Amino acid sequence: MKKILIIFLLLSMLQQVSYAAFWHKSPNENIGNTIKKEEYPDSKDVEPKIDSNQDTILIKGGIEETMDVTLEECLRYALGNNPRIQAAMQDVFASDARIRQAWSAYFPQFGWQTGYTRIKQLQLSDALGQNLIFNYFVLGQISATQMLYDFGVTQNQVTIRKLDNQGYKITLTGTVNDVVCEVKKAYFNLQYTLEAKKVAEEMVERYEAFYNQAKAFYQAGTSPKVDVTIAEVNLSNAKLLLIQAENAVDIAMAKLNNTMGMPYANRYNISDNLKYNPCDITLDQAMKIARESRPEFLLAEVQVEEARQNVKLVKKSYFPQLTVEGQYQIGGRTFVSNYGYNFGGYLNFPTINGMLIKNEIKEAKALYSKEQANAINTKNNIYYEVQQAYYAMLEKKNSIPVSFLGMKQAKENYELSYGRYKVGVGNPVELKEAQTQYQNALLTYYNSLYQFNAAKADLEKYIGKNIADGEVQLDTGKNKQNKKSKRHLNHVS
Repeated sequence: MKKILIIFLLLSMLQQVSYAAFWHKSPNENIGNTIKKEEYPDSKDVEPKIDSNQDTILIKGGIEETMDVTLEECLRYALGNNPRIQAAMQDVFASDARIRQAWSAYFPQFGWQTGYTRIKQLQLSDALGQNLIFNYFVLGQISATQMLYDFGVTQNQVTIRKLDNQGYKITLTGTVNDVVCEVKKAYFNLQYTLEAKKVAEEMVERYEAFYNQAKAFYQAGTSPKVDVTIAEVNLSNAKLLLIQAENAVDIAMAKLNNTMGMPYANRYNISDNLKYNPCDITLDQAMKIARESRPEFLLAEVQVEEARQNVKLVKKSYFPQLTVEGQYQIGGRTFVSNYGYNFGGYLNFPTINGMLIKNEIKEAKALYSKEQANAINTKNNIYYEVQQAYYAMLEKKNSIPVSFLGMKQAKENYELSYGRYKVGVGNPVELKEAQTQYQNALLTYYNSLYQFNAAKADLEKYIGKNIADGEVQLDTGKNKQNKKSKRHLNHVS
């Protein structure tokens, strides 16, 4: 009690000393007691500023300031934040731990026990006519068991766990492929909505010019009031389409954020526009790459081998296990009255149920045949998916020049119609139709670009690699005299 009191007094003295040191600090140590303007600026200094160039709200020097991002940065954000990738990585870590669990059969097992037992022998007490009661104490009982050999059972279990771990790694690669494809398509969709927004803004400007022209003609007495009314209706509809286009941009950005695993990300700008990146890969090249890189293709082979190893494991159910065991005890009538020990080696044969093991082997063989059939089916589906994605990309690629020509023709038709209307020869219905055709042609062209890029992302997903410059040369087969088109592949993972 005295020791506790002394410790309490010492702590009280130290606390008083610390208080005194705090209130008698030197001027250089007076940190946090003065307000610094850079840390606590006036409210007017942090009010949102409107950026006239981007028409977005910015807070200077704050975290709300918008930034420019590229597709590569979005992919990097997704690899670090998407929860599906994180979950697949944890599956890999867990399966790696299960490999070590399988190896643990070769490590010794230790046990320790202590206790007390009170025994009354029923048979002896009844035969002798008196109660025979014994007290048995165990101060400590230490045991150690070591498995020396189990005829390859543990080795088979480890092999199955390793194949399982390899399968989870391949699944992780497949998850990365899926996420990368989703991010690309969401990014291209955001680019398309931004282009559609620009088209809507341009149409508002053109309809506004149309309205001003009609109003001027009406004031000059060369056009009726109905032309002004038609122009007002067209302008209102264009503004409504602009509102819808702006909302589509917000939804597309929210979708991209969600695919990256960052649903609460601050607003940002896309630094590049929707464009056409050529892709001259052939179907044979795509299939060859898929056989080497498609995760599902590799996973099917791993699952077949895992099923084969499981057949081998079940066949070893008849095999014994060679172990050594030792034990040391202290106890008896009192905790330390005596001691004892034992050690020895054992060849332990399992309890055999011939019918059970026979049917387990049949089941394992059937599952092995099933995995072989599933592997063939998976490979067939992959071939079909690559074909479908390749021909879809080819279709979207061929539609780009056609849609571009249609946009060019629609623009020329609009300019002619607007010129006719300006000189008083055309009519508002003709001009409205030309403007609508031009708007639809613009959207069709940008949509064809988006569809091509999305189809290319699908093809990259189905072959298991990104089609990009810098790694593997692809022969397009267009020129047999060593003239090869260089397109390269960069692995997703």
